[in-house]
Amino acid sequence: MSANSTANPVSPHSPNLQYAHVAADASLTAAVEALGRRGISATVVDTAAEAKDAVLRMLPPGAEVFTASSRTLDVVGLTEAINAPGRFDALRPKLFAMDRAKQATEMRKLAAAPDYVVGSVQAVTEQGEVLVASATGSQLGPYAAAAGHVIWVVGAQKIVPSLEEAFRRVEEYSYPLEDARARQVYGQPSLIGKLLVVEREIVPGRIHLIIVRESLGF
Repeated sequence: MSANSTANPVSPHSPNLQYAHVAADASLTAAVEALGRRGISATVVDTAAEAKDAVLRMLPPGAEVFTASSRTLDVVGLTEAINAPGRFDALRPKLFAMDRAKQATEMRKLAAAPDYVVGSVQAVTEQGEVLVASATGSQLGPYAAAAGHVIWVVGAQKIVPSLEEAFRRVEEYSYPLEDARARQVYGQPSLIGKLLVVEREIVPGRIHLIIVRESLGF
């Protein structure tokens, strides 16, 4: 999710804090097993530092990598580590250096189908469904099919019992927090523009999800 329109630094929304609590180990185990049955490999680590190390080990040196906009990646340190010069063929610095007014088509194509995309999601159910919310939908195409490999880092507070609860979490927790962030950073609100539900992955090894036993991101 990201900014939309109007200049108002105060968000009118309050997050439902029931979705802020780290899930119990039984829920994490259920989610990991269910994800595996749906073609999504998943592991559980204890800390953000472990998650960062795991992602960096999964990315080959020099790999083409796009970091989706993600509070989780920022907090874990992956946005900075991946986009720093030298280690990877990072796409986001290239996009920042381009002129949107003159190179919008090239920018859109460059970000549409990276070899690797690293990001996060808003909810994962104990049945293995994954829900991603976005204002623009820019990361949804690569997540759904276009990227060669997808790596998601997910705080354990994002594990919920059902898909119904996943939608509620997005609307009642993720969105209010992202809206408040967008108003503070950009001076304008966010919105839920597009939603992606990943039910199954048919390409073996394409999607890997790292669950962290901490509260990370929205």
